[in-house]
Amino acid sequence: MPLRPALATAAGAALLLLVAAPSAPADSAALADPKETVTIDDTGRIASDGTVTVSGTYRCADASGPAFVSSTVGQRSSDVRYGIGGTRAVCDGKLHSWENTGRPQTGTSSAPLKAGKAYVEATIVELHPVGGLPLPRFHAVQDKQDIMLTKD
Repeated sequence: MPLRPALATAAGAALLLLVAAPSAPADSAALADPKETVTIDDTGRIASDGTVTVSGTYRCADASGPAFVSSTVGQRSSDVRYGIGGTRAVCDGKLHSWENTGRPQTGTSSAPLKAGKAYVEATIVELHPVGGLPLPRFHAVQDKQDIMLTKD
């Protein structure tokens, strides 16, 4: 085989292995350090323009890349979840507060979320450098916690 196609094949195989390698197991919370946690406050806020604010606490450790607390919000009337901001996390093993604010985008002028019962999911994810590529590494996950969205 000529050198150029052999190099292209090898490079393609290496790229395929990097892309196909799992960045986190399906149940990443099961492998997270039990000392790493993320909590969600029982109450969030929704402004008249649809901007939502949710908050809680987190603890993470040993991040070698940038880490963030991300959150999504949804309501029982729909299976759709909306990303609500992201907060830079400090993974020093200490307990910290987080607060994310965002306005769900739907392509329409109406706000998709209303005051009342909602559910929030929060995750601490690190962009962990692996071979020069930042791959996600999950530190803690809080699944579908019921909250109350109150009007600002």
